[in-house]
Amino acid sequence: MQDQLIVRGAREHNLKNITVEIPRNQLVVITGLSGSGKSTLAFDTIFAEGQRRYVESLSAYARQFLGQMEKPDIDSIEGLSPAISIDQKGVSHNPRSTVGTVTEIYDYLRLLFARVGVPHCPICGRVISQQTPQQMVDDILVLPDGSRILVLAPLVRERKGHHQRVFEDIRKAGFVRVRVNGEMRDLTDDIELDRYKQHTIEAVVDRLIVRHDQDAEATGDFRTRLTDSVETALKLASGVMVVSILGDPPEDRVYSEHFACPDHGTTIGEIEPRTFSFNTPHGACPTCQGLGTKLEIDPELVVPNPDLSLAEGAIAPWSRNGYDGEGYYAQLLQGVAEHYHFSIEKPWRELKEEHRELILRGSGGQSINLNYRNRAGRQRVYETVYEGVIPNLERRYGETDSDYARQDIEQYMSSRPCPTCNGARLRPEALAVTVGDHNIVQVTALSIGEALRWGRWLRYGTADGGPTTEDGRRTTEEGLGNREQGWGGEPGANGANGHSSALSPRPSPLSSRDMLIAEGILKEIEARLGFLVNVGLDYLTLDRRAGTLAGGEAQRIRLATQIGSQLMGVLYILDEPSIGLHQRDNARLIQTMLRLRDIGNTVLVVEHDEETMRSADWIIDLGPGAGEHGGEVVAAGTLETILQT
Repeated sequence: MQDQLIVRGAREHNLKNITVEIPRNQLVVITGLSGSGKSTLAFDTIFAEGQRRYVESLSAYARQFLGQMEKPDIDSIEGLSPAISIDQKGVSHNPRSTVGTVTEIYDYLRLLFARVGVPHCPICGRVISQQTPQQMVDDILVLPDGSRILVLAPLVRERKGHHQRVFEDIRKAGFVRVRVNGEMRDLTDDIELDRYKQHTIEAVVDRLIVRHDQDAEATGDFRTRLTDSVETALKLASGVMVVSILGDPPEDRVYSEHFACPDHGTTIGEIEPRTFSFNTPHGACPTCQGLGTKLEIDPELVVPNPDLSLAEGAIAPWSRNGYDGEGYYAQLLQGVAEHYHFSIEKPWRELKEEHRELILRGSGGQSINLNYRNRAGRQRVYETVYEGVIPNLERRYGETDSDYARQDIEQYMSSRPCPTCNGARLRPEALAVTVGDHNIVQVTALSIGEALRWGRWLRYGTADGGPTTEDGRRTTEEGLGNREQGWGGEPGANGANGHSSALSPRPSPLSSRDMLIAEGILKEIEARLGFLVNVGLDYLTLDRRAGTLAGGEAQRIRLATQIGSQLMGVLYILDEPSIGLHQRDNARLIQTMLRLRDIGNTVLVVEHDEETMRSADWIIDLGPGAGEHGGEVVAAGTLETILQT
């Protein structure tokens, strides 16, 4: 294999027909003045050509979706490996992306909580246990006499597909009805589902009316039939059953042979990794759909200038084209003012609080008389209920199909924590599952350094645990600082957020059986968290939104992720990864890049940092000036060679 990457005749941008020889499987630093051509050589020439060759290796069908990539202005490049660019662009602007999801640590946490998590009742917090069929029957018999119920066996829960095989199996089992996405269907009909949408399919096992007859024999017959139906549904749906109480509105109760609260009857279905995913309907908070926030009309944006009066256009969304007193909303406000006896000429801040609330929130169902003159000059008097500015905007926002109209209303909205989950993003059932007295949201709220201590505590029984070498040094290379505190310091010792108060020195809460299950998961979590600590990101929290990361932080996260992938024979190109990094963390960053090199990769770094240059195997200095005065190779070689010249 060729041991050098050779670039001949590079003329991209301000490069002046240069030829550069770069040793493979080495840490190479390209340095020079800003504008001297460093990024042009690394990204616009070497990486661009690597990407172009990769695209050309694909089929003609695939290339039509990727577009034609132009060849950089060069004569040739030899010895080019598959290239990965790790620049300072943001990781993701998706509001669902967090540090935990980008690094895939959250995926392992979901698996950990699904396999060894301890479920609690979301209402009282009591550890819940499995239910027997008899307990389910007893709970159903508590319903009022005459209650009409359906005993359902859930066979498909929120999964995509046409599911024709499921319908066929239900028919063969002797059932005649099925509930599909909440709608009753007859199995004699042809049921066609959109295979690209999620569906819930439940077989109707029995339809019953709860009876509390004085006749013991009749009551016994009903109980026997109910018990048989419950056992049939549990067997059909692998231990899960739904009782739908018909009414207005109907109520569904989920029963499981797995977990249920004896006090409140609260039941948690099968715990699986998607239970803890805020990107799927199965785990996401139903109010905010897993975003953790909701857009709400902000009164301060609706009335941006409280010194204006209603007549002067204080209500911004109702007076954007000027307030002439003739429009519908202007006449509506005039009618409200006359009905409740206040002046629209008075500045907003001088109106009584009750009148301001009335204008913003509405009349609460009370009717007012409105004199309205239309554009044709015709006047009519009618009685109406004043809706209010905020309800009016909310209704229009929910009803419109126009993206323009939605964007127009969004300028009067602010992002607020979801009132249901308080920003946790998950359903209460997911938040009620704990590992080591922490639910998954509390773990992701820890900083990366604290989360690493938490993982070590679970795995070894101490935050400082782990295998050691013969001289007593830890085999892990994470320099956490203040490690002697471990996870058992005083409350708040490991950060101002106070998570450390629960981290007293104590044995791991995992049993030997749980540890057997969790060992591999915890090992992977610890390794990935360690990579992030090594690049100086121990202060970030796992629930930090990816869109709020600085360029340097985003680059180091991708760098840590690449280390975890353990790829070999790759050309990594980095753009000043030390930007924004404290000097004390620079050594760990350099060790990370050296680790990438040691497993068989070429690491090409555009950098100004002296410590990084001194650690490099090869240095290329471009210059001597910037712009048209740059683009030449001033020096190339090892640090010792360059210092001697």
